Amino acid sequence: MEAKKLYYENCHQRTFTARVTGCREGKGGWEVTLDQTAFYPEGGGQPSDTGTLGEARVLSVQEAGEEILHLCDAPLIPGAEVTGTIDWERRFDLMQQHSGEHLVSGVIHRRYGYHNVGFHMGADVITIDFDGPIPPEDLPDIQQEVNAAIWKNLPVKCWYPSPEELPKVSYRSKKALPWPVRIVEVPGVDSCACCGTHVAFTGEIGLVVLLSSVKFHQGVRMELLCGGRAVLYLCRIYEQNKQVSQAFSAKLLETGEAAWRMNRQLEEARFRANGLQLQVFAAIAREYQGESSVLYFAENLEPGQVRQLCEVLGKTCPQAAVASGEEGAGYSLCLTAQPEVTTALGKALKENLGARGGGKPGWYQGNVPAGKEEIAAFFRREGWKVAP
Repeated sequence: MEAKKLYYENCHQRTFTARVTGCREGKGGWEVTLDQTAFYPEGGGQPSDTGTLGEARVLSVQEAGEEILHLCDAPLIPGAEVTGTIDWERRFDLMQQHSGEHLVSGVIHRRYGYHNVGFHMGADVITIDFDGPIPPEDLPDIQQEVNAAIWKNLPVKCWYPSPEELPKVSYRSKKALPWPVRIVEVPGVDSCACCGTHVAFTGEIGLVVLLSSVKFHQGVRMELLCGGRAVLYLCRIYEQNKQVSQAFSAKLLETGEAAWRMNRQLEEARFRANGLQLQVFAAIAREYQGESSVLYFAENLEPGQVRQLCEVLGKTCPQAAVASGEEGAGYSLCLTAQPEVTTALGKALKENLGARGGGKPGWYQGNVPAGKEEIAAFFRREGWKVAP
């Protein structure tokens, strides 16, 4: 016998009583069937409800043909009457997310004619896929229109048109659907075929925040948050922005400009530092002018700076190498010489010191997992001067 679907009669119902019509052991728990249920089964992009049936925890709910299976962590006695309790905080969150998605999809369908071709309610954000491009600059206006509809507190009507009514009902759907079809309608905003649970009035959604819209296949994938999730997200952003405000000594609404100003200052400082560093590198190179082969150990250089110093040193020495690192952590090494020399040295470094690296002809750059003295001894055996 098909269970009565109380979740369609009243989405706000939190508790109910039912008779257990079956119980069998399944994967991960006990599959319980009831003569009626307020637990929404997973479907239509919406996760299932959770909660309790008597003393048993309802872990998930699935539809299997005409059956609605409540996966519980303990068995229930067939024929017994049981009280079911929905995890209301979870249910209401999902109602907010699903109803908010309808408003966004309805507004986009009316504006652009696009269809919602993919929908997923994740634990963090909602994603919707649309089958056409949406300019990023349009998002604030879309968001404003959606929230205006929320604040009008419009009724959300969920109903089944009769076979005679259905052909006359205009609703969003990716394909023609046979009767019966459940319609979720928000006057002037959206009308869509949908099997999910929804709020009774748009005001219950509270707020919709559009997070992003990126190209996906031939259209876009949009991320958004609704209701309590949106409020929590904005509160977290506010707390982060307070920290940024304090760090930059800027007003809360001026942190963006303060950040850009700091970036410009850092870029200018980096430019000056690079210029000074090149002067230092040039001075180092002058010290070894006339040497044929020099390995120079430098302190606290990044791999890019190691190569930069090697390039400068290579202008005064036919064969130049630079290493920088610390004992126990290995060294970044770059060397330049004739191609046959760098090839041979690179192979020898790998065989003797476990180095890993490579490069174009005349250059070798990599990491050497050895100590300073081991590296210095290797180059001395090859006839190189080691400095300092």
